[in-house]
Amino acid sequence: MTTVHHGHERTDEYDWLRHKDDPEVIAYLEAENAWTEAQTAHLEDLRTAIFEEVRARTQETDLSVPTRNRGYWYYSRSFEGREYGASCRVPVVDDADWTPPRPAADCSPDEPALPGEELLLDLNALAEGHDFFSLGGSSISPSTTLLAYATDTVGDERYTVRFKDLASGDLLEDELTGVLGGVTWSRDSASCYYTTVDDTWRPDKVWRHVLGTPQADDELVFHETDARYWTGIGRSRSDRFLLVVSGSKTTTECRFLDFDDPSAGFQVFAERVDGVEYGIEHARLAGRDVFLVLHNATGPDFEIGVAPVAPTDRAGWDPLVPHDPAVRLEAVDAFAGHLVVHQRSEGLTQLRIIELPADATSATGLGDDYLVSFDDELYTIESGGNPAFDQPTVRIGYTTLAVPASVYDYDVRDRSLQLLRRTPVLGGYEPADYVEQRLWAEAEDGERVPISLVARREVADAVAAGTPAPLHLYGYGSYEASMDPYFSIARLSLLDRGAVFAIAHVRGGGEMGRRWYDLGKMEHKQNTFSDFIACGRHLVATGWTTPERMVAEGGSAGGLLVGAVLNQAPELWGGVVANVPFVDALTSMLDSSLPLTVGEYEEWGNPEADAAAYERMAAYAPYDNVAAVDYPPVLAETSLNDTRVLYVEPAKWVARLRARAVGRRDVLLRTEMAAGHGGVSGRYQAWKDRAFSLAWILDRMGLADAEPQGGTLRAAPAEGAGEARS
Repeated sequence: MTTVHHGHERTDEYDWLRHKDDPEVIAYLEAENAWTEAQTAHLEDLRTAIFEEVRARTQETDLSVPTRNRGYWYYSRSFEGREYGASCRVPVVDDADWTPPRPAADCSPDEPALPGEELLLDLNALAEGHDFFSLGGSSISPSTTLLAYATDTVGDERYTVRFKDLASGDLLEDELTGVLGGVTWSRDSASCYYTTVDDTWRPDKVWRHVLGTPQADDELVFHETDARYWTGIGRSRSDRFLLVVSGSKTTTECRFLDFDDPSAGFQVFAERVDGVEYGIEHARLAGRDVFLVLHNATGPDFEIGVAPVAPTDRAGWDPLVPHDPAVRLEAVDAFAGHLVVHQRSEGLTQLRIIELPADATSATGLGDDYLVSFDDELYTIESGGNPAFDQPTVRIGYTTLAVPASVYDYDVRDRSLQLLRRTPVLGGYEPADYVEQRLWAEAEDGERVPISLVARREVADAVAAGTPAPLHLYGYGSYEASMDPYFSIARLSLLDRGAVFAIAHVRGGGEMGRRWYDLGKMEHKQNTFSDFIACGRHLVATGWTTPERMVAEGGSAGGLLVGAVLNQAPELWGGVVANVPFVDALTSMLDSSLPLTVGEYEEWGNPEADAAAYERMAAYAPYDNVAAVDYPPVLAETSLNDTRVLYVEPAKWVARLRARAVGRRDVLLRTEMAAGHGGVSGRYQAWKDRAFSLAWILDRMGLADAEPQGGTLRAAPAEGAGEARS
């Protein structure tokens, strides 16, 4: 197929692969899978070993830390040998006690984990008979008597919602199809709200469903007609307001419905203004109801303003937490006695507590303002699982590259921090055996780019003594998404064989504030790729690794990243893994009928209408820049039912790489035939899927035959065994 845009002719010899319903295309993908399997057959034992290592380190029968809401403690359970888990609850026994209950350490899968346990959903039963299963949103009605849950058995992220009567265990006759995610309940539990998508997979409509009526009778509450915008609905933590949000990449508009005055209907809080992003949160300050407004109207890194619970333009947003160019404010959660501000500074996440004392005499009603601090050099801290407006505690998630995911409760009343759970890593794992470091690479324009790195201590010592190590470099760099440090059990199979793992925090992400994002999008997108290359070269120059033993990996928009650097610096990598990669970006952005395209004009540009945007994307799009060079080995992984990045992109890319490359043509395509953007469903299948990728990476590093360091895995209980799992 040949097309012409802005005077430029493009010939796409593999466009026929986009016809998903053509048996010839399916046969082609299956043949590619067979070829990939044959070419990696020598890694079968290694894949099995990695899978068994992940399984041996994982406490398979487990449960999450219970979360309190409306008179119950809610938690999830997992069971050895079962792909999926279950969700449960138990009644709150003591209203004054916010300490989560703990199960017995020897709790059997066939027994209640806690006294009075009520099984809400058995996901294994729901998944039975399906090759793919995903639970979308699930939510308990305010009355606590009904459960709405959404399921996807294809992988296209279009969910079906059912309703369960928790007293009888029966399903109601109501069924909602084509839903994005889940539902938001009204305060009376008699109706709920949900979102659907248009033909381009853009969430564009919000509906109200009254229980007991057919979906065909549902009321259309809001329709977002601007193709650049998505829409969605939620309920304030205080339960007083419903909030409908419309947003593009650069602009936001919010509507609210006051349950205390429903006859007023949905009201626009502030009309959309190009370039102004904002969100609202209901709070009580100094005895008055207000909206907190997180917005960028006064600076790119946002500030928190305060406004009446009424339509209010920007002139009425009084500063509460002023804009600070050194601190990126990302979210604010309001509770009866405190605010929790999610922010980041110097490339790291932070949680800020602002107390709201009952006897506050200040005009703002604010009390002490401070950070919840930890001592590690690299970490990720976040607040989650805090649904109750009147709770005195803040549930915190914490992790580093070496410290497993940990759950804390911070009690605002006495400022105490209690560790509730550290995810068990069986077999005698010790975080002290690993070294974490923050490095800084210098980009082409002089910008300092952070790198987060972890290695076994003896590997880091050997590097310091002059012996480079194999290294796995990961990156993303789009949508202001931050790739913050995180722990991975599967990653230990790399580290314990002598590899180093690093994350390149390139521009286009949000790690260093809004400026970092702005300098990695639109006309500045090349910075994302040159930053990643600079990180790779820095790791070589400082002795951490060598090009032939460094493997790059990225997924989705991170697949665009590794595809671009593969073209721009093929000599720097010993291999490249591209997961559901956005490698045919120019073709996709030239087709406004495809999912997500129009909404992403403000991320990449509109190459169909703008010649400069076309030329800019044509200069870096991986598929368009495949050349007659000697590429390193490539593993591309995709899913047939992916609606975000169509399978055809990596399929075409692999075909063109094989056809045009000189020297090696070691390029593999692996397609999951019953999965979506997130890959296969079920934890054991996901482990096997990751084991395939890790075995390929180890092979490229020259570590396929390496024995894991640290000895044989031991079946010993880990810290927190039998407690709740995050």
